[in-house]
Amino acid sequence: MPQRVLITAGAAGIGREFARAFTATGARVFVCDIDANALAAIAKEIPGLIAQPCDVAHRAEIERMVPDAVSRLGGLDVLINNAGIAGMTLPVADYPPDDWDKVMAVNLTAMFDVTRLAIPHLKQSKAGVIINMSSIAGRYGFENRSPYAATKWGVIGFTKTLAIELGECGIRANAIAPGAVAGDRIERVFAGRAQISGKSMTEVRATAMAEQSIKAMIDPKDIAALAVFLASDAAKSISGQVLPIDNDRQRA
Repeated sequence: MPQRVLITAGAAGIGREFARAFTATGARVFVCDIDANALAAIAKEIPGLIAQPCDVAHRAEIERMVPDAVSRLGGLDVLINNAGIAGMTLPVADYPPDDWDKVMAVNLTAMFDVTRLAIPHLKQSKAGVIINMSSIAGRYGFENRSPYAATKWGVIGFTKTLAIELGECGIRANAIAPGAVAGDRIERVFAGRAQISGKSMTEVRATAMAEQSIKAMIDPKDIAALAVFLASDAAKSISGQVLPIDNDRQRA
């Protein structure tokens, strides 16, 4: 029986690679996203993909989306909590509280809401899997990125707790912690660092590469391949873990 997979923020970036990779295995895939244009594009690209708009910053939308996803997939085997936002690049003393709340809502509270609604359905799977997206920010503090770092540490605590609570139900929960992933998002992060530090983009990028032993950006396809592995029987004994995929990042 094909795996039934729900991916939040699955229309672009790493989420799109998750959708492509799981579809390639024969899985039935449902993606939600806030970006209507990206949803239309991925639905056109991948025949059979189910794509639906959802702003996970709003609990009411999640409470509509998850039951619909389960209904349309015919059950649920794999949940990938990919939705997240970077927030602003500012020190704690200057950070706007409203933006702090927004990052918390998307990166942590939404993950809680999606997961709590998915758990009863994952319990009915023969091999339920939860994959939560953390970050190197969940392993190190991040200067001028306090809400992002706080939420990504929180994701790890949430993931380990899920593994403890759900192991007896046969559900595994793991977190993936990527480093600097090639794409538009990291370019925006680098731009924020450049602006606040007065350095050039070239200098900021060079500093990021100096902090890892493999001098390259992370290919989002590699993250998707790791997720497919974690959701497979080959990883049936792996739960409660944080798997870095960061080219051996040594520090933030």
